[in-house]
Amino acid sequence: MPMRGFIPFIVAFGLALPAFAENQEQIAFERDAQAAIKDLSTHLKEALMSALQDGGPIEAISVCKLVAPTLADEVSKKYSLDIHRTSLRVRNPDNEADSWETGVLQSFETRLKTGEAIQSLSFVERVDSELEYEWRYMKAIATDKLCLSCHGSQIALPVQKLIDKNYPRDMATGYKMGDIRGAFSVKRRYSKLKAD
Repeated sequence: MPMRGFIPFIVAFGLALPAFAENQEQIAFERDAQAAIKDLSTHLKEALMSALQDGGPIEAISVCKLVAPTLADEVSKKYSLDIHRTSLRVRNPDNEADSWETGVLQSFETRLKTGEAIQSLSFVERVDSELEYEWRYMKAIATDKLCLSCHGSQIALPVQKLIDKNYPRDMATGYKMGDIRGAFSVKRRYSKLKAD
């Protein structure tokens, strides 16, 4: 290769390296985020089904209140990221969506209305701040039959009383099958500071 053609090649290659590294980082993050969601979703569903069989919806409320956060912490540690559930209409105020999550959840609602399948609703983005950046990923949670006894529009009175007692500001009722119940939200932080 002539020397004058070699220099632009080196410059182009040097510019392509950071983009390639960022792309590889995103791929690895998405793979881990999807595995973490599958892990948390599977264990949470098992715990809820067991609770429903043992004590009905009243028992299931305690799973969401006590077991779900513990499972999320365990999965977060396992995959070295932060995973939780959120919604536009939360039951537990600790799960309230931040502004980025709110925007993604609203876009999921729009995408659903325009005919996109709820199972395909996901979004990934790099979010930068001054000293660090985060990869963030969300995947929609569909309302299914399992959800309706505590989140539907016909909740048994004893269940509703327990919800009111534990969550006086509850907004998470009135859902129908196929609605977006909320989403799994995953993030992983990276420092912009170079290690010495």
